[in-house]
Amino acid sequence: MTLPQSAFLNVEISATGRRWTGPSLDSERLGAAISQTTGFPPVLGQVLANCGVQPEDAAAYLTPSLRELMPDPSSLKDMDKATIRFLQAVDQKQRIAIFADYDVDGGSSAALLIVWLRERGINATLYIPDRIDEGYGPNNEAMEMLGHGHDLIITVDCGTLSHEPIAAAGIDVLVLDHHQGAETLPPAVAVVNPNRMDESGDLSYLCAAAVVFLMLAAANRALRERGETGPDLMAMLDLVALATVADVAPLIGFNRALVRQGLAVMANRQRIGLVALSDVARMNSTPSSYHLGYLLGPRINAGGRVGTADLGARLLATDDASEAAALAERLDALNTERREIEASVLVQATHQAEERGVERGLVWAAADGWHPGVVGIVASRLKDAFNRPAVVIGLDGGEGKGSGRSVNGVDLGSAIASLAREGLLIKGGGHKMAAGLSVLTEKLDAAMERLTELLEKQGSANAGPSDLRIDGLISPTGASVELIEQLEQAGPFGASSPAPRFALAATRISFAKRAGETHLRLTLTDGGNGKLDAIAFRAFESDLGPMLENHAGQSFHFAGRLEVDDWGGRRKPKLKLEDAARAT
Repeated sequence: MTLPQSAFLNVEISATGRRWTGPSLDSERLGAAISQTTGFPPVLGQVLANCGVQPEDAAAYLTPSLRELMPDPSSLKDMDKATIRFLQAVDQKQRIAIFADYDVDGGSSAALLIVWLRERGINATLYIPDRIDEGYGPNNEAMEMLGHGHDLIITVDCGTLSHEPIAAAGIDVLVLDHHQGAETLPPAVAVVNPNRMDESGDLSYLCAAAVVFLMLAAANRALRERGETGPDLMAMLDLVALATVADVAPLIGFNRALVRQGLAVMANRQRIGLVALSDVARMNSTPSSYHLGYLLGPRINAGGRVGTADLGARLLATDDASEAAALAERLDALNTERREIEASVLVQATHQAEERGVERGLVWAAADGWHPGVVGIVASRLKDAFNRPAVVIGLDGGEGKGSGRSVNGVDLGSAIASLAREGLLIKGGGHKMAAGLSVLTEKLDAAMERLTELLEKQGSANAGPSDLRIDGLISPTGASVELIEQLEQAGPFGASSPAPRFALAATRISFAKRAGETHLRLTLTDGGNGKLDAIAFRAFESDLGPMLENHAGQSFHFAGRLEVDDWGGRRKPKLKLEDAARAT
């Protein structure tokens, strides 16, 4: 009989209502073995052990090689067909249109193709549908229009389920996608998608931009075989990294190498669109996965959510500095507008979900007037708050358009695709962690009940409040820039590979002050000379903020992630504080 693991630092219920869990005994032993075998610091050894790395693989894990981890593009079905047709269009200077999704992955995928084609002397047409007027993916009218003026259409980050629109195009179509496929494929020349039902699933974790990158790699390989040099793909890895992180693709395998190399490319500040956006976002440190996911990604997405759908893709593809600056300013303003809309919808959706009950396997909310551009973000917030798959739907007359986000181990995309096949949805699909749907208002309750049943069969109702996983213990004195730099070698961090989280035991607060309405700035001390600055974002949205602001000199256990603060040109460690509990 296996005994339950004790709570880390005996924290059974924290200020945010979570139980803290630490490394298992086996993981601690593995961490010690890694440290002894490699000479790595014990903290780094423990982080690697928590990632499941073995001692003999530790050195290679810290230096993921694109060359060693990159799959053969031809291992994906239809890749050779797609490459041949693509190069035929390039050689014959045919008119090429790119139909892309309106999110970061779609925009990055489109930009990859536009930049590659521009270097070969071809100016491709970009088409991104309006989220509200057209919805997700190809539609008959748009594809017919593109078909009349072009010789080839390439759909990126969409198209796998678009049978009628692809047939309506009347010309050759290539589909480069990663969303869940159905039993039948659309009538395209090629459908390259690691999530086709007849694929092995080995590369199912790739985003669409990575699929596009692999096709361009196949095209460059074909060019080399005939004595030509293709565009520099290594210089385009910043776009692939951005899409991978923003689309919450797991940072495992080939994705780790793509993001690691892409961040290095981005640090060189050669892509004028990303430079302009980084500047308006006030990014003043070396790019990291955090910057891609929380600073750049939301701004690029803002165009598709509440503005003009093609703004993000145009920014990423432009070679004009003036245009880049104007687009970046516009996206930054739209992102501010998006945050305001999101905040209003989140309050309403949370109240509705709690009124309905959050004990079953799905949390959902729907109402008239909710902007379709923010329902996905609000669904993500509900998922985080209740540790359940969540769906949020904006209703307009007799129809609703919604978006869902899932928790680990629950495949939301396949469940929503099942509803579409059963006729409960107008359309729907996606991938494991995220999906979209359209539903008739009259079928809404029945559809959500059926979705709840399907998700509960996958165990979505079994989870309680999410535990807070702790990777190890540090002290204010032990937290240093050097330690953080060592830990960053284990990155990049993101989906399926979260940044390490550390606890500080029985530590006091020497300074606490509100920042804005909901944030809290702190200085933590071990009672001696050791001090560590901390920031707790949205602390006053839970009991965390009031408890720490009124600390009365008490000791607390703290949990959070370390980062380097470059403010004022002086680099120093900082804790992004996520949780706390009274030390007893």
